[in-house]
Amino acid sequence: MNESESNFARYPSLEARAVLITGGATGIGESLVTNFARQGSRVAFLDILDEPAKELAGAISAEGLSAPRFLHCDVTDLDALQSAVKQVLAEFGTVDVLVNNAANDQRHTSEEVTPQLWEDCMSVNLRPHFFTMQAVVPAMKAAGRGSIINFSSISWTVPSTGLPVYTTAKAAIVGLTRTMAHELGPSNIRVNAILPGAISTDRQVRLWYTPEYVDNIMRRQAMKVTIYPDDVARLALFLAADDSRAITNQSYVIDAGYT
Repeated sequence: MNESESNFARYPSLEARAVLITGGATGIGESLVTNFARQGSRVAFLDILDEPAKELAGAISAEGLSAPRFLHCDVTDLDALQSAVKQVLAEFGTVDVLVNNAANDQRHTSEEVTPQLWEDCMSVNLRPHFFTMQAVVPAMKAAGRGSIINFSSISWTVPSTGLPVYTTAKAAIVGLTRTMAHELGPSNIRVNAILPGAISTDRQVRLWYTPEYVDNIMRRQAMKVTIYPDDVARLALFLAADDSRAITNQSYVIDAGYT
């Protein structure tokens, strides 16, 4: 977007906070990393895409900001995921904010689903959410605070067709968010979910944004606007900041009124 960053909120409580983002190299994740860095947060992000990740870190440094810490990590590999989280905790001392963003919305029909496809889809779209939370919670409890933001999707509320296992995982994330909010609330750890609608990322535009698809989006949305990754990231900033200190157990839809 071309809007000046000065038009948007600055959150003093995010200054120097340790933020861990999964799937941070491209798309919404790239915007999350950039926007938290612009808040003065100490940012670490995980991804399997090395070159885009390095380019992102370089671009942020070129703005005169502290470079985010990139760790190559396949979140479907739980040993690698837990090792990466331990490394972030060792370097940062804690994790104040966790953003579970990694996902893969590869299309598939119900007829195509095999047990292996089911497992593969859950291993990237649901399982890492829980185990990354589990890995950071002890540090959050020790600090007496924390904000966890789990990315779901409006796909299960529409409901979408053509990606049934992905949609199942995204619905489960809301249930996971709600139960973890109650488990962790007594430790002053907040857990919320974000449900994006049709977000104009490079991947979405490249793979799915046919004229017919875009026309359908605009017909369904109450607001006839394109939603960009930065729009989603700014919601995450608010949920991470102390400004939302009494907000937990909630799911926030950002879809210009699609649902």
